[in-house]
Amino acid sequence: MKKTLIALTLLLAPTSVLADTLDDLKAQGFVRIAIANEPPFTAVAADGTVSGAAPDVARVIFKRLGVNDVVASISEYGAMIPGLQARRHDAITAGLFMKPERCQAVAYSEPILCDAESFLVLKGNPKGFKSFADIAANPDAKIGAPGGGTEEKLALEAGVPRDRVIVVPDGQSGLKMLQDGRIDVYSLPVLSISDLMKKANDPNLEKVAPVQGAPVYCDGAAFRKEDVALRDAFDKELAKMKANGEFAAIVEPYGFSAAAASATSRAKLCGE
Repeated sequence: MKKTLIALTLLLAPTSVLADTLDDLKAQGFVRIAIANEPPFTAVAADGTVSGAAPDVARVIFKRLGVNDVVASISEYGAMIPGLQARRHDAITAGLFMKPERCQAVAYSEPILCDAESFLVLKGNPKGFKSFADIAANPDAKIGAPGGGTEEKLALEAGVPRDRVIVVPDGQSGLKMLQDGRIDVYSLPVLSISDLMKKANDPNLEKVAPVQGAPVYCDGAAFRKEDVALRDAFDKELAKMKANGEFAAIVEPYGFSAAAASATSRAKLCGE
């Protein structure tokens, strides 16, 4: 499948050139998507090519809508929605899980990728972490999590003090911080931690999954609130792909469950 070169310079793109309707995107010939760099949700290779389950699904759908290319820019999770609202992106396809406050800020598609939470710890889980509450209860424990991500919020809500929640820019940084003893646990979705462990091939690491008391989350492609028509067109193609098996063929090789995404809905996850 064709991959798309990442365009970091888009962060400086003037708002006047950004499209907000499907007709505009067709005329433009490409759609600007915000991504993270968190395999298997999204991935950026050394040469700048973009893959991962979320961009791969978006690429197919937008092409069927008449938009022949996607151009991606990397963003921290906490900056994705502000960037979308500021028209630096046309959509977010990054494993940005649906949560009530996000559902108020963006127009989500129907669910695409679902996953549970997990911890990356040293072999044997020496501090016995099974939940975010366990980390809060240990006055010396430090947890690494993506800035603005679900894991950061879950840690803070569980009572982990702000100074013990360490913002980590990407998976490799979190892995290295754990190996170096700068954090005691690193939290990401199960599939993301599994990917990190596979690449690290470090026998001194262990995964705790699923995290006790943490919900299962699903993401969707996120659009500006005023772009509901574009979201609805995206949803129509997504529904066709789920029905004919093409959706499963894209996401399941990455480890995601197509059935899990089809078993729930935006209305349920966003409380609509």
